[in-house]
Amino acid sequence: MHHIFQGRLVYYSRLATYNRIFQEGVPILTYHKLGTPPQGVRKKDLYVQLNLFRRQVEELWKEGFHTTQLQGHKDFTQPNNRRLVIAFDDGSRTVFQHAMVPLQKLGFTAIQYLVAGHIGGRNEWDTLLGEAEDPLMDESQVRTWLSAGHEIGAHTLTHPHLTHLGRRRAREEITSSKKKLEDMFGIAVQHFCYPYGSWKVWVRDLVEEAGYKTGVTTNPGICTNIMDPFTLPRIGVRQPPRNIRGLLDRLFLYLSNWRE
Repeated sequence: MHHIFQGRLVYYSRLATYNRIFQEGVPILTYHKLGTPPQGVRKKDLYVQLNLFRRQVEELWKEGFHTTQLQGHKDFTQPNNRRLVIAFDDGSRTVFQHAMVPLQKLGFTAIQYLVAGHIGGRNEWDTLLGEAEDPLMDESQVRTWLSAGHEIGAHTLTHPHLTHLGRRRAREEITSSKKKLEDMFGIAVQHFCYPYGSWKVWVRDLVEEAGYKTGVTTNPGICTNIMDPFTLPRIGVRQPPRNIRGLLDRLFLYLSNWRE
C-alpha cells in the first residue's frame, strides 16, 4: 500500500512505518463528540462515529502505542517513543457515555477540556449561532471521569474567542475557569485549551500568568519538549478519515512540510 506526498512515494503496511513521527515527539489527537450527529446539527464533522473511534484506538493499541498525560509534557521527546495524548474538547456528554469503556478496556487515558461555566448544561456558545443542542457532562460524570484516571483541563468559562475580548475579560475567562474547576473537583487544574484555537501572544501570557502548565491550540503538529508549552499543537480528529492511518497521513505530510 502506498501514498504520494510532495512527489515522494511513501510505502507502508502497518502503523510501524510511522515510528519516526512518534520518535520526534508526542501527538495530541483531539476529538469533540462521539456518535451519530443528531438532526439539525450543522458541524457534523465534529462527531466521530462510535465504531470508528473504537477502531482507531484499538488499532493504536494493537501496534503498541500507549497514552501519556499532559503533566509529563517536559519529557515528550524520547527514543522509540510510542506515546500520544487523547483529548476531548467542550465536555460533551457523548464522550462520557461512549469513550469511557473503550479507553478503560485498552488501558488508555484522556484529557477532557471543560467549559467551566456550563458543567451539566448545554453548548450555548453553539446554540446561539443556530447549532443543535448538545448536553454536557455534569459534576457527577466529571468526578467519575477523574476517578477512572483521566485528566481535565479548562476551556474558559463560556467558550468565547479570547482574541475578540478585552484583556480584562479574557483574564477573567482564563483565571475564573481554573478556580471554578479546582473548587468544584478539589484538584489542581494545570492545562488550558484556547476556544476555537483563538490566541495571540498576550492571551498566551495570560494563560501562563494564571498558573497553568500547558496551553493547547488547533495548530497542526506534534509536541516536543523544546516547544513553548503554552502553544502546543494538536491533530484534530474529524469524519473522515476511516482509520488512524488517515490521521497519521496528515501528520506525516505536516512533518514533511515542517522540515523543508
